[in-house]
Amino acid sequence: MPHHPVLTALALALGLSGLPAHAQSDAELRTELRQLRADLQQMHAELAALKADRTVAPAPLAMPLVAPAAALFTAQDIGAPDPRIKPRYTGEDAVPESAIPGGMVVPGTQTSIHLYGYAETDAVHDWRQSSSPDIFTDLAYQPLNGAGGPRGRTQFTSETSRIGFASSTPTAAGPFRTTVEADFYSYGADNRKLIRLRHAYGEYGGWLIGQTWSTFMDVDNLPETIDFNGPVGAPFSRRTQARYAFGDAKTGVRVTLAVEEPADQAGGPSANERLPQLVARFDHTFARGSLNLRLLTHEKRSPAETRRGYGIALGASYKASAQDLFTAQFTRVDGDIDQLYGSNGYAIATDTGAITFDRNLGLVLGYAHFFNDKLRANASFGYNHGKSAQAANNRALQETFFNLIYSPIKNIDLGGEWVYGERKTFDGQTGTLSRLGLMARYSFY
Repeated sequence: MPHHPVLTALALALGLSGLPAHAQSDAELRTELRQLRADLQQMHAELAALKADRTVAPAPLAMPLVAPAAALFTAQDIGAPDPRIKPRYTGEDAVPESAIPGGMVVPGTQTSIHLYGYAETDAVHDWRQSSSPDIFTDLAYQPLNGAGGPRGRTQFTSETSRIGFASSTPTAAGPFRTTVEADFYSYGADNRKLIRLRHAYGEYGGWLIGQTWSTFMDVDNLPETIDFNGPVGAPFSRRTQARYAFGDAKTGVRVTLAVEEPADQAGGPSANERLPQLVARFDHTFARGSLNLRLLTHEKRSPAETRRGYGIALGASYKASAQDLFTAQFTRVDGDIDQLYGSNGYAIATDTGAITFDRNLGLVLGYAHFFNDKLRANASFGYNHGKSAQAANNRALQETFFNLIYSPIKNIDLGGEWVYGERKTFDGQTGTLSRLGLMARYSFY
């Protein structure tokens, strides 16, 4: 049997306690005590080595049966893998972290999916005649000279609530993404609360194919309004399209070319267009803001005539400080109401089929101030000026928005907004809009 210092020490101690003192000489007793001291030192060394080798230290006897979470975990423990559990996927089959913030990875794949959207309720009170046929502002149709019924009207709606689905799958040439999004806001009194497709597209290697915002639209530089439609004077159109974007992320330069659906989204009289709508766009971003230039050409047709129109737009943003952001857009479009919100568009003569384009100029200015992470305010101005000689058309439209939005907790927005607008026609009539809008929105990402 191998010699063990712990057993030797115990046996020696028992032997010493059981023998009378006169059975051993003083020299023998001192020798045995020195051996016992050496054995005890070796025992302490071996016990210290055993403690150092253990992966989990024994809990102190004073620890309660149920300890607080803060006493059981440290910052290094949280999120660390449990060594006792074997990973389900290893090597090349390892499941990556979701490529979409807030999303999840489909088990057994590398595809990330994400469900998002919000539930929203709006309340609107008009002090003057309400604009028709929409709940939200539509200044181009604001009743003129007191027509349109009595003053004062209150309306509620949750039609702007929306739901969306996104996915992302890694490939050798970069991620392949898809997006499908819908809401319940279909324009017009007869289409209330019907589901409406907003976006449905895929993106891969610089390409985007499907339905989304027109490439001619500057979504990033639209002011934030509680009113769902926002100010006149800016392009506002969703179209089915194929576009390709390329550029240099280091210099902040990007070029986008697109072919888009030519048909009128607003249901105009043009039909049987031969060519798609063509858009070219140049974007440049820098530390404190951005600039963009957009070019458009479109086609309108009647049984007797084919006519091509053009458009140009500029957009810019400037971050004056961490709390202050300025945005601006200027647009000029010939004969397309979809690509300039509030435009007179075009007309087709019923007798000759001749096409007449209105030439509209639009301007939108915005200012946003962030008081803190819970409270923000926005002021914006929209203007649209037409050049048509037709008396019933709008000569000028102008709107001003002021709002305050409060987020008491994450994902909840509560806001109030005052809107004032004026509509003037070529025959001298005027329509005035004055309203209060309230909004409550709960978002999920």
